Amino acid sequence: MRRLFLLVIPAILSCGGGESAPSRKTIIDSRDTYDPRSMDPALSTDVPTGRAVAYIFDGLTRFTPDAKVVPGLAKSWDVSADGITYTFHLRSGVKFHDGRPFSSKNVVATFQRVLDPKTKGGRGWPLYPIKGAEDFAASKATSISGLAAPDDSTVVITLKEPLSIFPKELAMPVNSIVPDNPPADFGQKPIGTGPWKFVEWRHDDYLRFARNPDYFDGPPKTDSLMARIIPEMSTATAEFEAGNVDVLSVPDEAGKSWATDPVKSKLLTSAPALRFWYVAINVTRGPLADVRVRQALNYATDVSTILSAIMAGRGTVAVGVVPAILGGADPNRKGYAHNVAKAKELLAAAGHPKGIDVDLWAATTDQSPRLAQAIQANLAEAGIRVTIVQRDASSVREAARNGKSDLYVKEWWADYPDAENFLYPLLYSKNKGAGGNVSYYSNPKFDALVDQAHREQDESKRNVLYTQADQLEYDDAPMIYLFFYKDVYAVQPWIKGFTVPAVFNGQRWTDVTITK
Repeated sequence: MRRLFLLVIPAILSCGGGESAPSRKTIIDSRDTYDPRSMDPALSTDVPTGRAVAYIFDGLTRFTPDAKVVPGLAKSWDVSADGITYTFHLRSGVKFHDGRPFSSKNVVATFQRVLDPKTKGGRGWPLYPIKGAEDFAASKATSISGLAAPDDSTVVITLKEPLSIFPKELAMPVNSIVPDNPPADFGQKPIGTGPWKFVEWRHDDYLRFARNPDYFDGPPKTDSLMARIIPEMSTATAEFEAGNVDVLSVPDEAGKSWATDPVKSKLLTSAPALRFWYVAINVTRGPLADVRVRQALNYATDVSTILSAIMAGRGTVAVGVVPAILGGADPNRKGYAHNVAKAKELLAAAGHPKGIDVDLWAATTDQSPRLAQAIQANLAEAGIRVTIVQRDASSVREAARNGKSDLYVKEWWADYPDAENFLYPLLYSKNKGAGGNVSYYSNPKFDALVDQAHREQDESKRNVLYTQADQLEYDDAPMIYLFFYKDVYAVQPWIKGFTVPAVFNGQRWTDVTITK
């Protein structure tokens, strides 16, 4: 398929290496390693789909590359004093790519479609805060009581209770607005209001998009965009070095060699990502129910060395689940520094002077196997005997959700830039199992702090609550805290205006140019 790609569109790829700009007017991205599930926003449950949706569609709000929430199809919004009612004022004159006008009716129909069980999207939860949304999703109601369009340019949303992060949830790909009555093949032939129009999808090979000259926020600065799908990092690297792609996600194992190369190092750019690596500890299983044992696991793990050896130092050691780039993080928190003697002491105090036996589940993909092996070696020094269980990613995930794993190597990608999107899905008691809390952690005080933060409209006060919740769970140690990842990209010298996105759907390429 790769060879066919080169034969079919040689004009797009012919540019040669070096610093001379290519003759093409197409930006070529190589970050996707597998095919999108669809380009229908309602089916957006994976990163490649979410990226493509961000190019073609708009939500009421959207993310910037640096994870700020800004107006999208809504030019502004008001919030009632009690934090319950949001009134969105829509842009006028916006049209879908096929010329149909956008109005408030599209917002209502889109949200109903996302929640309709017939859509089989599987990701309606960002709209559940709307009054009546869950009843509609469960076919207990024929409309969403908290969703109204009093006129063509206004949408009024009433929530069940205050939720300060609601505008962030609306910026998620699944909530992107679609035209009336999308056909059955909409996911293959999408039509949105976004900065790029869909052109072509050659499955497992590439997607092509053309500039929308009528985009309400100004057309993209480049004629066209291509997202190549390259599963093998070695292939993506070779294509970048040949000048055939413009942006490369530098593999972890190649990070140090690129950073020390006098030529390649000049092409690197990086930024903290909202990606968190950790080991979920199932707090309901045997000795792991004792907080002292869980703390011992943390003291026994040499996270700094693991980060340097396996991830090429690309990240920061985690001292909680809230990344430092978000409000609610505590920069002064004292972490579980590597201390084998302390780990042994805690195990003995918990009644396990000879150590314990645990299984550690890890997927066979990404860095999970290497991380599992390093953690196994670390824990052995403290008398913790680890059996690694390796399966495909879906099998490992299913085992953890069903409570069958002691420990589980896991990476979390945030859906939106807020501490809540780490604290709530990963550790809130109602989310145990399939909801994301595979540690099966439950602490009423933690839940109460998260609930209070949900309702708090003042950002500074909300961040204080997040910090308190994060400290509480950190002391309880329902996981081995590893690190927050840092994305490192190589960018061709002829590409100008690219910013590393903190959120996966935050880079829309509208301000990126190819310059000679």
